Amino acid sequence: MKQLTLTILETSDVHGNIFPINYGTNKEAEVGLGRIASLIKKERMENENVLLIDNGDLIQGTPLTYHYARIDHQKINPMVLLANELKYDAAVFGNHEFNYGQEILASAIEESNFPWLSANILNKETGEPYYGQPYLIKEVNELKIGILGLTTPYIPNWEQPENIEGIEFADAVEIANKWVSFLRNEKKVDLVIVSYHGGFERDLETGEPTETLTGENQGYQICQEVEGIDVLLTGHQHRQIAGNKINDVIVVQPGNNGIALGKVSLKLENQNGKWKCVEKSSELLPVSGVEADLQLLEKVKEYEEATQKWLDQPIGKIEGDMLVRDPMKTRMTDNALIEFINHVQMEVAGVEISNTALFDNQSPGFPEHVTMRDVVSNYIYPNTLKVIRITGNDMKEALERSASYFKQYTGGEVEVNPAFTTPKPQHFNYDMWEGIEYIVDIRKPIGERVIKLEYKGNPIDPNGQYDVVMNNYRAGGGGEYFMYKDKPVIKDIPTDVSELIANYILEKKVVKATVNNNWKVIY
Repeated sequence: MKQLTLTILETSDVHGNIFPINYGTNKEAEVGLGRIASLIKKERMENENVLLIDNGDLIQGTPLTYHYARIDHQKINPMVLLANELKYDAAVFGNHEFNYGQEILASAIEESNFPWLSANILNKETGEPYYGQPYLIKEVNELKIGILGLTTPYIPNWEQPENIEGIEFADAVEIANKWVSFLRNEKKVDLVIVSYHGGFERDLETGEPTETLTGENQGYQICQEVEGIDVLLTGHQHRQIAGNKINDVIVVQPGNNGIALGKVSLKLENQNGKWKCVEKSSELLPVSGVEADLQLLEKVKEYEEATQKWLDQPIGKIEGDMLVRDPMKTRMTDNALIEFINHVQMEVAGVEISNTALFDNQSPGFPEHVTMRDVVSNYIYPNTLKVIRITGNDMKEALERSASYFKQYTGGEVEVNPAFTTPKPQHFNYDMWEGIEYIVDIRKPIGERVIKLEYKGNPIDPNGQYDVVMNNYRAGGGGEYFMYKDKPVIKDIPTDVSELIANYILEKKVVKATVNNNWKVIY
């Protein structure tokens, strides 16, 4: 009886991380494709049959990829350069692949020595896969393997319309049913791997919903409803998942930023002319303690040097205190950094009301002498701005959504609502506003916490209309701010917010840190 072992290696949500550093501090960090490369090489030495697949969000996410996309993209995309060197078999589109626009994405696809798979990213006019290749068939020692690529269809809720013009994002479950059946029945594959840039909407053990069922994450549903899948590679949620089976489908998710490599091990036997999978397992191989592949890093040394030079450019001075020392305190009382970002947004947009977020708990704030490094370590996403027209009711509902960030206070320490930390940290979904006055009381139940809401000293009119500037992710309803969806867009400002902030500081030369205490959280 013929036997065969197959190893499937997955990267996902690498987000432009190559070097093992934190760009905000330039200190060493246990992240990046450099360390992942060492793990890949080790696995290839120890295993005969290895497939390597990237599951999306590869080309965006660090100052290096930002510098490449926005300032100097004459050379090959650095992420593609390395993926070619590592001989990836295939890649799948993540939602962040579209952030830098179709020109940058088209170049990345053209430069790749491997196919990008997109079964549910369709041409609006023809209904055919927009990027041409929904699946890949690989043959390994007489074993015929079908690899299907899927992407979360929720992208239109976040992305700039011009970056996805002409594209339809179809339901992942519906498309998986179509193509898995095709691969099994028409192409007669022995094994089906689905690489899905999406995560799990339900608890993997109990099947209980773990989030609002919007269709953003359909991993559990795919396993339950699509017949014929052997392996489901996942991502998007930045979770670390291994060792689980759902409806006999082995699943894996390797976190984000290159902190781990996903590994699926399969043992197959040829029984009466048909291959059967007799053993399945999945695990995560962390990069902690792994030395980076220096030869690989040398390939992109010039990109890194140009990025570092750009990051260290001095752009201005802060007069006063704009540092973030305690992220929780920053989210509970007006803070100079948040007020400054809101003021920049308001000035650029020409409106009187703005909201923004402290994106993560590593945001350091601005020191006295500001460089580009300080800007990109605080404003970490390539967001642009939109001004949308909302009602007073919408504003109240949005503030209540933000206020749900906190657990109901009953004494002791103030705590974050687990819905904002599990399964994925979502600190970026708590907004703070400028131009209105409000008080949030976290002793009250969720949905009843905004006890004061005024504009220019008068109560907000529930039916009144207000023009508010916010980032494009939020304006599209991202973060379950559904009250913003399909609201009139009064102004679209296509420049990245980090660039707007840098330009503001360059122009002013000296920026005063101010706090007007227009809002607070009480308990």
